[in-house]
Amino acid sequence: MKFKPNQTRTYDCEGFKKRAACLCFRNEREDEVLLVSSSRHPDQWIVPGGGMEPEEEPCGAAVREVYEEAGVRGKLGRLLGVFEQNQDRKHRTYVYVLTVTETLEDWEDSINIGRKREWFKIEEAIEVLQCHKPVHAEYLRKLQLSCSPSNGNSVVPSLQDNCPHYVTSTAASGMPPTRR
Repeated sequence: MKFKPNQTRTYDCEGFKKRAACLCFRNEREDEVLLVSSSRHPDQWIVPGGGMEPEEEPCGAAVREVYEEAGVRGKLGRLLGVFEQNQDRKHRTYVYVLTVTETLEDWEDSINIGRKREWFKIEEAIEVLQCHKPVHAEYLRKLQLSCSPSNGNSVVPSLQDNCPHYVTSTAASGMPPTRR
């Protein structure tokens, strides 16, 4: 199991744990997504992501988590949406699209906990995620509904631009993203 001694959990004003994740794609066609093995269930696959640290913006947390869990870097794209999980845990996860440009041979979680990564076609990834992490499968379903990488969602600025915090995505509401 993954343990980070200095990790501080952060919550929003409604009591949801603040999380961030990325759908990591091999290229801009967004037809193959990178999944990682779960730290709790190494035989099952998940979308890389995790908790936000205090004062951390969602896009910065997403990039950090992908680097730690999947050992990849890339071009951060649009905010796909904000997903809530209410059943056993109250999580609110900001999910971004990232096009992979660099893949490390060894990375933090591969060394520390033996985490694996693997590329999946979108439909196959949905099937794999549906049983163990259905909310992660929802990320990919929403991606399919948005149809194309240039569907009008805003591109998230580089980290040097202080990552504006988007509340909603264009695909979900038909309205432009709102900044906070």
